[in-house]
Amino acid sequence: MNFLTNVKKHFRTGMQSLVAISITSVIFLAGCAVGPKYQRPPAEVPPAYKEVGNWKTAQPSELSLRGNWWEIFQDPQLNTLEQQVSISNQNIKAAQAQYTQARALVRYNRADYFPTVSAGASATRGRTSSNRAPVNSVNNGLTTNDFQLPIEMSYEVDAWGRVRKNVESFRAQAQASAADLATVNLSVHAQLALFYFQARSLDAQERLLNSTVQYYEQALQLNLSRFQGGIGSEVEVEQAKTQLETTRAQAIDVGVARSQFEHAVAVLMGKPPASFSLPALPLQTPPPPIPAGVPSQLLERRPDIASAERQMAAANAQIGVAKAAYYPMLNLAAAGGFESGAITTLLQGPAGLWAVGASAVQTVFDGGRRRAASDQAIAAYDQTVASYRETVLTSFQQVEDNLAALRILEKEAQTQNEAVLAAQKSLELSIQRYKGGVTSYLEVTVAQSAALSNEATAVSILGRRMAAAVQLVQALGGGWDSSSLPQNPECCGKLVSTTPVMPANHR
Repeated sequence: MNFLTNVKKHFRTGMQSLVAISITSVIFLAGCAVGPKYQRPPAEVPPAYKEVGNWKTAQPSELSLRGNWWEIFQDPQLNTLEQQVSISNQNIKAAQAQYTQARALVRYNRADYFPTVSAGASATRGRTSSNRAPVNSVNNGLTTNDFQLPIEMSYEVDAWGRVRKNVESFRAQAQASAADLATVNLSVHAQLALFYFQARSLDAQERLLNSTVQYYEQALQLNLSRFQGGIGSEVEVEQAKTQLETTRAQAIDVGVARSQFEHAVAVLMGKPPASFSLPALPLQTPPPPIPAGVPSQLLERRPDIASAERQMAAANAQIGVAKAAYYPMLNLAAAGGFESGAITTLLQGPAGLWAVGASAVQTVFDGGRRRAASDQAIAAYDQTVASYRETVLTSFQQVEDNLAALRILEKEAQTQNEAVLAAQKSLELSIQRYKGGVTSYLEVTVAQSAALSNEATAVSILGRRMAAAVQLVQALGGGWDSSSLPQNPECCGKLVSTTPVMPANHR
């Protein structure tokens, strides 16, 4: 109790003085932050999407993109795979770790708002020389002890906003990192959907080829029977056999790309390919309508745009940090504690000591260093502005590209379906002519090749439509919104995500 009483008695005066000075400085200098105030630069936004045209997309009342945007495809197998990606994907985990680092950097720099207090203890024993000048000094030749319990506190007065601007910059960078996490999250889920639908498209193509192989086997048997009966020729038999084996080879070749997509899906789910198998499920259903909204909404829906905007805010704050270097650095310091030559009297009142002081340091000449730092900060900000506007333009391009793809592919699919029906009709007529002895089997093989080619093209168009739908969802932000960004990522609140993915230490 004596120790605590003495510490409070002899150290309180110095601390109170320092606190009083600090509070006064903050009150009078709070509005003195230098540097430009941040305002988001404008970006050119068209009033409507050009490629929508007369093609009707889904209206918000009909369908909307939410967190689990892949559910609009109404595919239970896809839903299961996407949920696994949210849990185990390593790219998402890496982005989570980057965001955690960014949060920690904000807390690290925010510590400059508060004084730094250090405490220690020291004990020394020493003897001075007997011949030390002056020779007749009473202290010469004596052995002495020195015990100290010092406490020191230092504080930089944020007179010009250097600390505030620095914290503002790192906070904006943390928010940009949160947006980057959302970007990676959206990209990974979209990539899995693309691989999944491409695999299903190949399943449809393989089913078409296998069914055609069965038909060609029957055709070959027919030609063999006709040849053995003396009606047909051996040339026709070989033509049928060639067509059969060629189609079999094509069906086998589909397995190469299909296996690669299956392996890619496994890696996205955080699994080794050897432990994962994707059941075959031929693609049949066309994509659902996608709500495109209006272009102005895109600025708030794309996480990469939000990241670029937050990087601008961070760069703008760094200009203020560079400008603050032109002004004096104000520091407050206080020290106190106990010092005695005997440990038994260390904690007594007479052993107490304290000191309070302030300093101001102004750089007079630095060879143009501060000017260069300021120019660099301004140029860095200009770079982020250009990057932001380029990101916005690229976003509009991606939306327009996929809107055009969906609109045009829908028309192409309708036309291609007519071509399939015509090819099938032509094949039926050729078979009838061949069986009636009117024409050779060559006409049949040509009609068969045309029918297979048109059916394969129809399958391919459906796969391209699904891919364009997924890419349009990704281009629109996948239901993400900029309001999801944490306002104070360094201290509180959870990162609102468009999926169940959450960093483990978000509290």
